[in-house]
Amino acid sequence: MNQLILGDCLEVMQKMDSESVDLIYLDPPFFSNRNYEVIWGDKGEVRSFEDRWSGGIDHYIGWLKERVAEMHRLLKPTGSIYLHCDWHADAYIRVYILDKIFGENNFRNKITWKRATTHNDSKQGAKHFGRVCDYIYLYNKNSKLSTFNTIFEEYNKEYIENTYNKIEPETGRKFKASDLSAAKPGGDTYYEWNGKFPPKNRYWAYSQANMKKFEEEGRLYYSSTGKPYLKHYLDDMPGVSIDDLWLNCNFKTKSERIGYPTQKPESFMHRIIKSTSNEGDVVLDPFVGGGTTVVVADKLDRNWIGIDQSVQAIKVSELRLNQQQGIFSQPFLVQLHKYDYDTLRYKDAFQFEAWIVERFGGLSNLKQRGDFGIDGRTRNGTPIQVKRSDGIGRNVIDNFKSSLERYDKALFEKMKAADEPVGYIIAFSFGRGAVQEVARLKNEDNITIKLLTVEEIVPIAKKPKLKVTIDDIGVDAKGIRELEFRAEAESEAGIEFYSYDFAYNADEKKFNPTVVLDREGHQSYKFKPGLHTIAVKAVDSEGLEAIEVIKLKVNGAVEREDI
Repeated sequence: MNQLILGDCLEVMQKMDSESVDLIYLDPPFFSNRNYEVIWGDKGEVRSFEDRWSGGIDHYIGWLKERVAEMHRLLKPTGSIYLHCDWHADAYIRVYILDKIFGENNFRNKITWKRATTHNDSKQGAKHFGRVCDYIYLYNKNSKLSTFNTIFEEYNKEYIENTYNKIEPETGRKFKASDLSAAKPGGDTYYEWNGKFPPKNRYWAYSQANMKKFEEEGRLYYSSTGKPYLKHYLDDMPGVSIDDLWLNCNFKTKSERIGYPTQKPESFMHRIIKSTSNEGDVVLDPFVGGGTTVVVADKLDRNWIGIDQSVQAIKVSELRLNQQQGIFSQPFLVQLHKYDYDTLRYKDAFQFEAWIVERFGGLSNLKQRGDFGIDGRTRNGTPIQVKRSDGIGRNVIDNFKSSLERYDKALFEKMKAADEPVGYIIAFSFGRGAVQEVARLKNEDNITIKLLTVEEIVPIAKKPKLKVTIDDIGVDAKGIRELEFRAEAESEAGIEFYSYDFAYNADEKKFNPTVVLDREGHQSYKFKPGLHTIAVKAVDSEGLEAIEVIKLKVNGAVEREDI
């Protein structure tokens, strides 16, 4: 299942299966030795930043090489990796990391990308040309097996006007006319056509039969002198194939920006994902940052995994994914260090069962029906049942025991004889009757059923407390009223940021942020007269969140109702 995972990518990747990923894009922190490489500023990122800079370039290369080696293990033989860097360490990265791990023969491209936002420090007196480009290395796991789809971009307007400068009167189609003569013969290529022979010391580029075919298809164009040319229609051309110099991968709209300083444009990631993966493939971004990789992978019907040590990176990526979730979107999971009880307790039942079984280290049951109430199994096959409830009673134990005997009698007897658990039940809490019945089965029948609370598998914490106040700034001549929202939240872990949905769908309970990232808790917004539903979220340092939903009636005055 698609996942956003909070943690060190090295530790996460070490738990993943070999050859399970089709495409990897990583944009690790550059070796710039500048404080601006701390972007989010939360505890996870600062801790990681300090680890990276405890030594010089050798330490940085060692830190990165260890992670790239894991990425090589994860890639399928058909897979590729893109490593994004700048001038500070690009030569070291190629020679000491990529060539050594992937092999020089699997190098494919060094892509030069002129950044969408550039900082030319030559204007501040630097004695060098402005450094406005990043570099992206493309390597294959196995160049003979690698996936690659040639992609094209549209011709620019000037090129079309200068090249496809003729219009076919009958159809109105634009075309260019190419010379039909060639310097060397190639079979039946010297003959008279339309009263013309090829120019001196030249031949026709096509045989007489092909020329007749072109004529029948209406694809020949004749100049005023009667010389034939071949028509190439603009609407038949796919465009210009993309090379390794990327100058126009910029943000298409202002709304695409989320306030993340190293955010990549979606057009940039579209090229990477489209060219070196196919629908259904798995895309991994181990430094997910602002989430553009997983957002674009999701749009292109790829499966994906995003990892980051910053809780802000994970939660902002989650919000961006929520913005584009539709009825046909694939579900995704967010794996944090701690989880809110209410969120887990009232999560979709099937999603929760699969999620908690996997957190326990087991394999979830995908059937969901005709499964004897078995929701998963451990790696050695022992059944697992999940109850998304509190105070589980004795009747659950009785039913589970019967299911175990019918599910796999041989396994049941084998585990009983070995004095091992015949099954596991996972729930939020267990009542006294359940605990007593489990003890009785162990003492009298030598049957071990293991009871596990959710908190024993994943840590649970308290979500933040949130309060939103609203001030009326005023109304303009058109009746548009501007309101100021001030969000104040408290959490033992500390608050990281706020998000706002100024057109919240209360029926679907779908949070589609108008403002994704606000660290101050202060926003103003303009409303037309009428009814409006607003939702405000606060996210703390553990990734837990609180939401306040407000109904507003905006007319001569502002009436508020909290939901």
